[in-house]
Amino acid sequence: MNLRWRIHAGTLATSFVILLLAAISFRGCGAELDARGAERSALLQFKRSVSADPAELLRGWNSSVDHCSWPGVACDGRYRVVSVNISAKRGSFPLLPCTRFGPYRRSCGDPGRRLAGRLSAAFGSLSELRVLSLPFHGFDGGIPVGIWGLENLEVLDLEGNSISGSLPSRLPRRLRVLNLASNSIEGEIRPSLSRCINLETLDLSGNQINGTIPEFVGGLSNLRELYLSFNRLGGPIPDEIGYGCRSLQILDLSGNLLVGSIPSNLGSCTELQVLLLFSNLLDGYIPSDLGRLNKLQVVDVSRNSLSGAVPAELGNCLELSVIVLLNLYEPVLQEAASNSVDIDEFNYFQGRLAENITALPKLRVLWAPRAMFQGEIPGNWGTCESLEMVNLGQNLFTGQIPGVFGQCKNLRFLNLSSNSLTGWLDKELPVPCMDVFDISGNRLSASIPRFTYKECPSSRFPLDDLSLAYTSFFAYKSRTGVDFPILETDGEFLIYHNFGKNDFKGTLPFLPLASSKYGNQTVYAFLANGNHLFGSLNALILEKCNQVNRLIMDLSNNMVHGVLLSEVGAVCSSLVVLDVSNNQISGTIPASFGLLWKLVNLDMSRNWLQGEIPDSIKQLKSLTYLSLASNNLSGHIPFGMDQLQSLKVLDLSSNSLTGYIPSDLVKMTNLTALLLNDNKLSGSIPSALVNKTSLTKFNISFNNLSGPLPLNVSTLRCDSVFGNPLLQPCHTYSLSVPSSDLQGSGQNPQAYTDSPPGSTPNDSGNSGFSSIEIASIASAAAIVSVLLALIVLYIYTRKCAPRSSVGSSGRKEVAIFVDIGVPLTYESVARATGGFNASNCIGSGGFGATYKAEISPGVLVAIKRLAVGRFQGVQQFHAEIKTLGRWRHPNLVTLIGYHVSDSEMFLIYNYLPGGNLERFIQERSRRPVDWRMLHKIALDIACALAYLHEQCVPRILHRDVKPSNILLDNEFNAYLSDFGLARLLGNSETHATTGVAGTFGYVAPEYAMTCRVSDKADVYSYGVVLLELISDKKALDPSFSPYGNGFNIVTWACMLLQKGRACEFFTDGLWDVAPHDDLVETLHLGVKCTVDSLSIRPTMKQVVKRNNGTILRVQLLGVLSKKTGMDLDDWTEFEKRNGERLVPKKVDGDTKTVSFREKMFIMKERKSRLGLEVWLITEFWTYRASGCSSSSLHDAVVVVVDGNMAHQRPKSSLFMSSDL
Repeated sequence: MNLRWRIHAGTLATSFVILLLAAISFRGCGAELDARGAERSALLQFKRSVSADPAELLRGWNSSVDHCSWPGVACDGRYRVVSVNISAKRGSFPLLPCTRFGPYRRSCGDPGRRLAGRLSAAFGSLSELRVLSLPFHGFDGGIPVGIWGLENLEVLDLEGNSISGSLPSRLPRRLRVLNLASNSIEGEIRPSLSRCINLETLDLSGNQINGTIPEFVGGLSNLRELYLSFNRLGGPIPDEIGYGCRSLQILDLSGNLLVGSIPSNLGSCTELQVLLLFSNLLDGYIPSDLGRLNKLQVVDVSRNSLSGAVPAELGNCLELSVIVLLNLYEPVLQEAASNSVDIDEFNYFQGRLAENITALPKLRVLWAPRAMFQGEIPGNWGTCESLEMVNLGQNLFTGQIPGVFGQCKNLRFLNLSSNSLTGWLDKELPVPCMDVFDISGNRLSASIPRFTYKECPSSRFPLDDLSLAYTSFFAYKSRTGVDFPILETDGEFLIYHNFGKNDFKGTLPFLPLASSKYGNQTVYAFLANGNHLFGSLNALILEKCNQVNRLIMDLSNNMVHGVLLSEVGAVCSSLVVLDVSNNQISGTIPASFGLLWKLVNLDMSRNWLQGEIPDSIKQLKSLTYLSLASNNLSGHIPFGMDQLQSLKVLDLSSNSLTGYIPSDLVKMTNLTALLLNDNKLSGSIPSALVNKTSLTKFNISFNNLSGPLPLNVSTLRCDSVFGNPLLQPCHTYSLSVPSSDLQGSGQNPQAYTDSPPGSTPNDSGNSGFSSIEIASIASAAAIVSVLLALIVLYIYTRKCAPRSSVGSSGRKEVAIFVDIGVPLTYESVARATGGFNASNCIGSGGFGATYKAEISPGVLVAIKRLAVGRFQGVQQFHAEIKTLGRWRHPNLVTLIGYHVSDSEMFLIYNYLPGGNLERFIQERSRRPVDWRMLHKIALDIACALAYLHEQCVPRILHRDVKPSNILLDNEFNAYLSDFGLARLLGNSETHATTGVAGTFGYVAPEYAMTCRVSDKADVYSYGVVLLELISDKKALDPSFSPYGNGFNIVTWACMLLQKGRACEFFTDGLWDVAPHDDLVETLHLGVKCTVDSLSIRPTMKQVVKRNNGTILRVQLLGVLSKKTGMDLDDWTEFEKRNGERLVPKKVDGDTKTVSFREKMFIMKERKSRLGLEVWLITEFWTYRASGCSSSSLHDAVVVVVDGNMAHQRPKSSLFMSSDL
């Protein structure tokens, strides 16, 4: 019985256990089903939160299909969601790849695939989620807290969205990848990241993160990739990165505000493959310890303030393929452009380029323009099998181009421009296969050879290659940076070969182009300007013009001769740019030129062309620039030129054209320059043409025009109608530079002193003299004047002129760069200076004496007579001075012409009546203190030097910046003189010569130690001049003598700043009338320009930016003070108190927060001056009223109606935006 009971009880117990397990299993299965249902609901909730899905990426997300099979969703074996991965990333662009690092890594999303909306908080319920990847979409707003609470999350990739907010205080501990790049994340890097010990990839680049790089990053021992580029991080690079990150493979800290030196212990990161530190404020040397990184492939330290020698130890990094030491291109970061820091290139290296660096076996890119390397280009480039790009332009290299480049068959980019290279070109150079070959601005000679090549290698671009980003970036920037109008070149490939500005001789070469490389999609630019090439142009153009899609050709300033064949126009429809100016081309312009329908720029000025301008010229509908000046063309200006609606510049000056000025020129809507001077045109001036507001350059002087002058016309200037004897008189007062010059930069440096056209002598209708009477009187007066001048000249030359002062041997020709409207000859110069009589001398310096010369009544120029024997030989002098004659800038004195022979040398400049800055400083006690005038002078000088350093190729170093070399006009505009003259000195002149190195007191200290002059030496001299300008002291003022030797204006400024006595530095009265912040900022700028460290000294380009910022505030606050009737001190106090206040600003369509002062400059840069003024007045009255009503604000704000100010604050003067 008991036994049976026991068996029954055991059976019951077993059944109970089975039932219990079944119940538990059922409940577990139900829980799983509930969790899966909840996850499905969460995903559908995310779908509903998406406001845009143009590619229908989520179309398959519906309840009829198991959610684990939805596109982009992955589940584990229990059907729990572990991954949501929906990318809008597209592949590589045709020219630029999508890469994870480097100078170009944005805009990788495909707009046609982008989801939009806000991230759903429902993601927080996906508890098993390990991967959440939604890169390159349009999600905005913050990241929901629930996502940060996903403990199993390993990968969070939201790159390329519009996510805002800051990093959370708590992060999932299992994170391996955190990618929030290219968003709008703000704040600092939180300590919560230190808990993520498994982190392998951290990408926070392209945000607005500030603060410093935390030291705990060095404790993330598993970290392989660290991207913090293009944020607002400051401070030094932590040493802990080098000590702790032994697994680190990629370190990208570029585009921040990092300071200090590059840590030498980065050499301990033995796994490091990519090191990107460009666009920061790093200084010091490149540590030699980097030579221990034997896996290093890419290093970019450009756009910093590094100095010293480039360590030869880098040659130990045998995997190194990309080396970027300097980069003059602004990094391209489109989506992060508003956050990126624009830091100019400050790196300034010394010494030679080590040969074991160039011999690296895998070297692919070496980019170091303007690195100040000296000596010869290394001859050892290894096998150079991988070498594709070499940029060593704008250095100080001498010697020949290494012949080893002829063995580098994959070399497609070689820039050696603006050095001092000599010798000849090796015909084995693979020039026909190169996309870019630039050797311009050297001293290469002999002929341009016919380069030999068999077959061009195909481009080798493996998509996973780390150096692809750089080869593509530099190719792209070089392509878009060409100064030619190429129009749209999508799908086309630019090939750019520049042999210009050398000493090549011989016949015109065959075009070195392998047309089979890109076929008919090639845009080919061939430049050989500024040499001594001769021969016929036709064979050169006709050879391959039909093998390319667009052809750009510049052969200006050579000795090309012969006539133009009609076949050129009939066959070469690919011509886009043709510049053959200043040659010896003769004959007529073929009518077939009208068939060149792609032509954008045509310059055949200064040749021997004759005949009429063909009517077919009006068929060139794409033409924007047409110059046929200084030929012997005759006939009429073709009628129907108004068909050239794209034309901006029309220069037909200095020919023998006759007839009337066509009235249809008025219809050329884009015309900005019309130059018809020095012809034989007749008739009246079309008043509608003069009223054309688009014209900025207009000259019809020296023709046979007649009739009255158009009245009340702002465009017409007296200098533009001078020399028309039958035209109503127009009085001129003085002459500086004519407005007709379009050579060189195309800028008009200065012009004749403005004087409005005279009114009609009798406004009542009485005509006074008829045109015939006027012509008779003018002719008689001219004859009498000529006779008197001849008599005086005869007497003078017989009795007074010292014959020894002007040499008689050699050719007495004067070369002219700028037409001033009157003949300039050797004899007229000698006559106007009285044979260089001392009574006409207005100054003297290290290069010679300067004389004032009145060439004809009212026409004044300055003649600088150079000391013969001190300068180069005649041929070298000709070559150098022609280079100087090309440069034009509003703050440089203009070189009008020159004469050189064995016995006489002089330069002709525009005359400036205001004296020099030295006299201005000495006599300033006679005039009221004007801070705006002083600041404007400082800005003018800075702009001139920045132009010489940055835009002239080869760059021009002044070497003697001082107050006596800065001239002023009557309005106190400043002009830099004597620029480029140091280049003219002969070899006998050493660097110790005062004329080369500068003037004592203004010479940079490094010259005394190294005898090396650079652009930073000019910056030092500028700093001294700036300090003199705002103080009462000279550079070596006698009052400094009690302080002992070596004490100068620089040490005095530093002493007063250190003692907090800056107000004692400024000239009497300046502290009382000028904003103190601006004065102290200018004083700091002067001191920074004169520091001993070359890497800390700014470039002149940065000095200009600093000065521009100050002058904007000075001018703007002054105008607003005057127009609102409020005191300047009130405006200054307002700007001072509100400068750092945060205000909203729309940037690229999004409203962001910027500082008050930053917004002011953003609006100014976008040329919204009127909007800037209205906004500032609104802010000012809000600040003053501290809560006034909207109606009173309406009365305070200026309202714009049809360009006029309709409302104003009561009792304030009328506010006009044009006053700024």
